[in-house]
Amino acid sequence: MSETMETKRQKRREETGTVVSIGGDKTCIVQIDRLVRHTQYAKYIRRRTRLAVHDPANEVGLGDTVRVTHCRPISKRKRWRLVEVVGKARLARMARQAT
Repeated sequence: MSETMETKRQKRREETGTVVSIGGDKTCIVQIDRLVRHTQYAKYIRRRTRLAVHDPANEVGLGDTVRVTHCRPISKRKRWRLVEVVGKARLARMARQAT
């Protein structure tokens, strides 16, 4: 590439969600909840998206709030990478939800 030619990278998409499953080594499943307005009935509907996220250090736990970003394909389903752990889950609260 020449010096006069610049390539600009678009800002990568970032999302914040909750870890709902530890999918094996270096992988976790993050759920993103959102409210969508129904076009005809004007009510709000809950929608969720579940993403397979690459976690190279295995640092997340169940219930943690994390920020993820879109990246190159890492495997068949993993196209998201962990950016940071925003908040750690309280173990007592997670144990109470499990019962």
